[in-house]
Amino acid sequence: MIGIVKDSLRPTVKTTLWLLKIMIPISFAVCLAQYYGVIEWCAGWLNPLFCHIGLPGASSIAFLTGATSTTYAALAVMMSMELTLRQTTIIAIMVLICHALPLECTVNKKVGSKPFRMGFLRICGALLAAVYLNLVLPDLSEPFSALPLSSSEASLIDVLKGWLLSSVKLSIMIFAIIYALMFIQRFMERFGLMQKLTKPLEPLMVFFGLPRNAAYLWLVGNVLGISYGSAVMLQLEDEGKITRQEADEVNYHLIMNHSMLEDTLVFATAGVSALWILSTRLLFALVLVWGRKLLTRLAIA
Repeated sequence: MIGIVKDSLRPTVKTTLWLLKIMIPISFAVCLAQYYGVIEWCAGWLNPLFCHIGLPGASSIAFLTGATSTTYAALAVMMSMELTLRQTTIIAIMVLICHALPLECTVNKKVGSKPFRMGFLRICGALLAAVYLNLVLPDLSEPFSALPLSSSEASLIDVLKGWLLSSVKLSIMIFAIIYALMFIQRFMERFGLMQKLTKPLEPLMVFFGLPRNAAYLWLVGNVLGISYGSAVMLQLEDEGKITRQEADEVNYHLIMNHSMLEDTLVFATAGVSALWILSTRLLFALVLVWGRKLLTRLAIA
């Protein structure tokens, strides 16, 4: 056990620094963009589109906030608006498919995927999911819990202080999560538990259109998300246990369907149906992966 503890530390430090080099500059840029109204200005261009997918134009601010930042930031914006539960469900699933694009697309690139392609597919997936949900969702007219907007505007210094504090907390959390992942991975390998965990998931991987040996990556990505899951992918690539092509294939599923535990709990607690969240994201992951395989076969033929 002592050996596992020591062996997990070095790759944890390396991977944490790698993630923070990506996350800190991006989060700082998004913080400034939100403060100076860039996000709100961009939302103005999306208003006409959102009016045609069952959403008020102002909800595009929540989508853009999530697309450039986190699901938590998008939820905070949504809770400041007057939305019905139906509208909240649509915008929530859009955000869950398409969030933190600058960060997560950069992380995708590190493990072998094309970042602009990943971002484009996620944006398209979010918009198509909105169209789909606008057609099939029942009339959920009950209001979503709204919080009053604060009338006082924070100064730039206050905003930067808040950003710095959240960045420190985030750094500690990232280190703890990655260390736990590295420890669990090494513990399972040392005692031969990896095969026992991933073997039952192999038929599910075949159903998803993924490589059979992608079960562990899929599990990590769906429990902890793309950023932390990609940290594990990178480590496995360095150790020669997966190829970049295999990591790329898994990413096509994960960009639509990742962090299912945390994301679903967050929005379900806020009142959005977990069934609609899970079923919609899984549906679009299946369509993307199998659609890509079909196009590849047609191109070869």
